[in-house]
Amino acid sequence: MDLSLLVPLAVILLCFMLSGFFSGSETAFTASSRARVHTLQQSGDSRATIVNRLLSSRERLIGGILIGNNIVNTGAAALSTGVLLSIFGDAGILYATIIVSVLVIIFCEILPKTIALNQPERMALIASRPLSAVVAVFGPMIIAVEAIVRTTLRLMRMKDRGVRDILSGVEELRGQVDLLHREGEVEKAQRDMLSGLLDLEELLVEDVMIHRTEMRTINADLPPGQIVTQVLQLPNTRIPLWRDTPENIIGVVHARDLLRELHAAGNNPGTIHIESIARAPWFVPDLTSVRAQLRAFLARKEHFALVVDEYGEVQGLVTLEDILEEIVGDIQDEHDIVATALRPHDDGAMVVDGATPIRDLNRAMDWSLPDDAATTIAGLILHEAQVIPELGQSFVFHGFRLEVLRKSGNRIAQVKITPLEEDV
Repeated sequence: MDLSLLVPLAVILLCFMLSGFFSGSETAFTASSRARVHTLQQSGDSRATIVNRLLSSRERLIGGILIGNNIVNTGAAALSTGVLLSIFGDAGILYATIIVSVLVIIFCEILPKTIALNQPERMALIASRPLSAVVAVFGPMIIAVEAIVRTTLRLMRMKDRGVRDILSGVEELRGQVDLLHREGEVEKAQRDMLSGLLDLEELLVEDVMIHRTEMRTINADLPPGQIVTQVLQLPNTRIPLWRDTPENIIGVVHARDLLRELHAAGNNPGTIHIESIARAPWFVPDLTSVRAQLRAFLARKEHFALVVDEYGEVQGLVTLEDILEEIVGDIQDEHDIVATALRPHDDGAMVVDGATPIRDLNRAMDWSLPDDAATTIAGLILHEAQVIPELGQSFVFHGFRLEVLRKSGNRIAQVKITPLEEDV
């Protein structure tokens, strides 16, 4: 080989290496987790600080990478063409096109980007200092290019909105949790807990409340002895009191307050004035976000609130435990009645109570029944069917067959849900 060709070949090899560096760096910075890089920065890694600084000005970063990559690719192509023309004559142009294209695609694009995708944070840290220097060197050129691009957009009457993420931070985090679960790094219970935490802002109080038809209440006009007996028989510690109609809540009696008063009265319930020890009810709108309600519970140091609609009518009640269960799952103590809302069927179907929340069913079965238009399974059937179903009637929607097994008046009491084979 002619010694005069060694220098151009060395420069061509260097250009290919730099091209691979720029391509891999672009993928690494794009695919790296900002949360992991932030954690590394908090731990004192100076390279992570550089990565975050470069990502905070993403347009400059991408501009520097593209300018550098195009310069070295153009240089490699020009030098390769010159070398091959000197060896093969006019046919060298064809050979240069084929060889350079193959080398660039394999070693300057696919290979470095594959490596960067497998270890994005590590590659971003390695490339941080060189890329910082590249962005600094090409800074004036990048600014000029940005000015030309913005001017062109104005001439085309298009607005420049900068770099925008398609997904919000919450959606991106939710997708990352689901991906880690599918890859086996996050268990189902952990995924459900993290997803429940992210859902708090989207959920409303009406989505998690206990409906008024399921509320345990006591008539305030009953004799004190009967009220004491009912309070002691119920598993709840806070029981709403009503007068005239069950929707007219006049107070909330706490079992501990009642027992304290009963002890002071010498265990003579007839002398107790129930309303005097009942606490004032706290009413909250049904359209309050669950996250806001959680903050309100913590601020007021309360555990219990009554939910009303826009007309002030009581729709149900919500407790701090109801909200916590959206995060950690069902909480049961020694006084809770064991729930039997979900019962597996012999043929692989699931028999559920009509009042079963769709979110709870999806979480337990890893299903994806929609819960935007209805909160319970019965509500979903009514929403989709647009009629009150008959006993034994079946419906097919969203990849499931739902059969009404039991009714109580017009209320759907029990439903059999069968996933269709093609969607399983």
